[in-house]
Amino acid sequence: MQTLYITHPACRLHDMGDWHPESPDRLDAIQDQLIAQGLLDLLDERQAQPAQPTDALRVHGQSYLHLLDMLAPTEGVATLDDDTLMCAHTAAAMWAAAGAGMTAVDAIMGGEAQTAFCSVRPPGHHARPEQAMGFCFLNNVAITVAYTLEKYGLERIAIIDFDVHHGNGTAEMFAGNDKVLMCGIFQENIFPGVYAQNSGKNLLNLPMHAGANGEQMRQLVQQHWLPRLEAFRPQLIVVSAGFDAHRDDDMAQLNLSDGDYLWLTEQIMQVAERHASGRVISLLEGGYDLPALGRCVALHIKKLANL
Repeated sequence: MQTLYITHPACRLHDMGDWHPESPDRLDAIQDQLIAQGLLDLLDERQAQPAQPTDALRVHGQSYLHLLDMLAPTEGVATLDDDTLMCAHTAAAMWAAAGAGMTAVDAIMGGEAQTAFCSVRPPGHHARPEQAMGFCFLNNVAITVAYTLEKYGLERIAIIDFDVHHGNGTAEMFAGNDKVLMCGIFQENIFPGVYAQNSGKNLLNLPMHAGANGEQMRQLVQQHWLPRLEAFRPQLIVVSAGFDAHRDDDMAQLNLSDGDYLWLTEQIMQVAERHASGRVISLLEGGYDLPALGRCVALHIKKLANL
């Protein structure tokens, strides 16, 4: 079975300004690299089915969704915070991005594929139940996981978040939920700076100090993530795939390499093959150095697809 490559044209139309690092160019950098390597023809490319408000209500509040609807501009931009802005196309993009994971779930649980990469934006893991932040409006991964728990009755879903910034919104939404294990690795003392507040026996937060490299990341994963994942035996793994811990990315100060992302994906796939029938759904989060982003996503997808 081919790996699914899920995206949507609306995701390229969300534009917060030429100055903003979370730009449509990110998706172009990924697709250009897949084409250059001849990978796109080997994937099952599908268009995301946009999420509906009822899907978002599993993790977000009604008042928040109403606020997003009220703030959405018909022209220009509306500022939700210093980093998070809406244009006339943001609503369409965020609903498409939020639906991509559910599109993948239905295909994978229906036996059409085992793995999927969702090349979508805006990202989602900072979005809280009642607050947009950190470039995020709807929490794409959380919506995917909540949908899967309800529709397919799974008992154990693992969320892996290797973005350089802690997935605070996701952690807040699932803290204390014994059906979800969230493993996060990120740089300490940078945005959003609240990981210590996201407590719960099912949350494994592993902050890394500025300047840390791939060897240190691998040690943390081997010592902490892998034993917890083995004990949890996830039936599905959902990945918040941020590539901004790369040494070429100036969004933060970690020093991961292309090979480190390949290694991380290998570890995830090995756990999935042992416990989850190989089922992995990966959704794009951060990654702002365009060449590094394109290369690392291509490596990530190749490992998902066993190519």
